[in-house]
Amino acid sequence: MSHETLSVILFLTFVAGTLAITVWASRHTKDATDFYAGGRSFSGGQNGLAIGGDYMSAASFLGIAGLIALYGYDGFLYSIGFLVAWLVALLLVAELMRNSGKFTMADVLAFRMSPRPVRTAAGVSTITVSIFYLLAQMVGAGALVALLFGFKSEFAKGATIVLVGILMIVYVVVGGMKGTTWVQIVKAILLMGGATLTAVLVLGKFGFNLSTLLRDAANQSGKSGDFLEPGLRYATEAQGLTGKLDLISLGLALVLGTAGLPHILIRFYTVPTARDARKSVLWGIGIIGSFYLLTLVLGFGAAALVGTKEIAAANPAGNTAAPQLAEKIGEIVFGDVGGTILLAVIAAVAFATILAVVAGLTLASSSSFAHDLYAHVFKRGNVTDREEVRVARISAFVIGAVAIVLGIYAQKLNVAFLVALAFAVAASGNLPAILYSLFWKRFNTAGAVAAIYGGLGSAVILVIFSPVVSGTPKALFTGSDFSYFPLENPGIVSIPFGFLCGWLGTMLSKEYNAQKYAEIEVRSLTGAGAEKAVPH
Repeated sequence: MSHETLSVILFLTFVAGTLAITVWASRHTKDATDFYAGGRSFSGGQNGLAIGGDYMSAASFLGIAGLIALYGYDGFLYSIGFLVAWLVALLLVAELMRNSGKFTMADVLAFRMSPRPVRTAAGVSTITVSIFYLLAQMVGAGALVALLFGFKSEFAKGATIVLVGILMIVYVVVGGMKGTTWVQIVKAILLMGGATLTAVLVLGKFGFNLSTLLRDAANQSGKSGDFLEPGLRYATEAQGLTGKLDLISLGLALVLGTAGLPHILIRFYTVPTARDARKSVLWGIGIIGSFYLLTLVLGFGAAALVGTKEIAAANPAGNTAAPQLAEKIGEIVFGDVGGTILLAVIAAVAFATILAVVAGLTLASSSSFAHDLYAHVFKRGNVTDREEVRVARISAFVIGAVAIVLGIYAQKLNVAFLVALAFAVAASGNLPAILYSLFWKRFNTAGAVAAIYGGLGSAVILVIFSPVVSGTPKALFTGSDFSYFPLENPGIVSIPFGFLCGWLGTMLSKEYNAQKYAEIEVRSLTGAGAEKAVPH
């Protein structure tokens, strides 16, 4: 049996199983709380697994392994940044957000401010960040299928992206948060199992000696010792100061972005108590931390056993390094059949990864549109739970369609890099508004709107005028050059700008509600009243 046939069988088995879970969940989804927050019925451990499933995306599994395989030390910085980011989420956001809101980020912001402008800004930001993140998953799906089946045509890759988009819409529309959460739990277990198996086989090949693995990876890369030192991707001599700033910018976005990601924030609302919210993050850190240590072995293992030239030939962005490594180590340890089986297993796990993450992202953005924009902005709160959930399901179709179209056009970009852009947008727009709202007594509506639009707008504009979009061979538009902003990562400018806009907007407005701040302070610290209806 060929690896193509086996991959399809495993993939279809996973899809059939998760669709069965989704249908089962739909029978237990009776109201808005069930659809948005899974009835707040998940334990800390279950939600921690789901957070891991939501967070360990195609960027983590495919993109980071590829970046490490191609750029060594500089690629591993993504793993470090993604992991350290959870400390910010744990210490500053997780418990306080769960205590203060009901379904979305905007519930927290709107509590002490004029609700319509704040919810509008939060809804726009949530949808923008989610679409950036969705792009990465779609690109990963196209790259994976191209490797598995040897597809060269853009049509075949595009068809894969369409298929993934349709499945993610089904998960959200039919299963809501309950179905999506169980899909993410299953996916987290599969991903950890597949990554652990591959990493153990790779380490076994090198006598469980990490130094030997790193030395061979450096030799096979053709870069020798430079492969294990900073500077292959960022801060090279050719880049000079620009490269160093780009590296700092990337680090800022990765570390601060997690606490502003909408699909991660809504996970804190699925648990019954603040204690479970803390436990969720601790479980998440354990799972995610273990996984990112495995990416070190996967990335350097791919460089050592497959070789950077072969990886780049299969996919210039390196998105297929992990499946290529699985096939190679399988052949070395178990023979040709073993290589076929392991490639099929890892490919199916990667598909599972993509499907679970896109479902969580689509749910976050469609929930924000229905709950924040439709129910509280357009309808001013005069809407039933049934109608709100119906609109959420309709918006899932629209957002899914947008992600499919954009994903088809963004196939040349590395998926880890695309996610880093999503992190930069989240850290620039969402995080300043969240932190100011929770910790600054003087903060008001004008500040919240300015922080979100200022940070979001600056990040998106800088990306449009960066080398990512034009001016380089790997850019989105290779035939044009309007890269007036020299950095690939906008965070070093857009994140401080978001905080500055929030401060300036607040100081220019006289609005201030001390009573509401006192109330949200008590609520965020104790959870008192968090289960009640959202104000306005």
